[in-house]
Amino acid sequence: MIVTTTDGVDGRSIHSYLGVVAGQAVMGTNMFRDFFASITDVVGGRSGSYEKELRKAKDLAMAEMIEDAADLDADAIVGIDLDYEHLGSEGKSMLMVSANGTAVKLA
Repeated sequence: MIVTTTDGVDGRSIHSYLGVVAGQAVMGTNMFRDFFASITDVVGGRSGSYEKELRKAKDLAMAEMIEDAADLDADAIVGIDLDYEHLGSEGKSMLMVSANGTAVKLA
């Protein structure tokens, strides 16, 4: 499956648009990860544990979107958009990643 953020695939023409496809992943964080991230926030630097969770959530959302497109017999997904959100309140945080695009059949 070809996946791209652009509105087309270089060197290929789009034969038909099959519809919008999407994938979502909501990942819970835990107290220890939140604690160490708050320390990183104070002293500066990167939070490896949050980056790892974001990467995992993105991969899951992309895989779900690709599966959705495969069910439509698509050759590619164009115009992909990734959105990242933080859900929840103090002590109950969740990370959400949504992936959306247009499933297409290539000529």
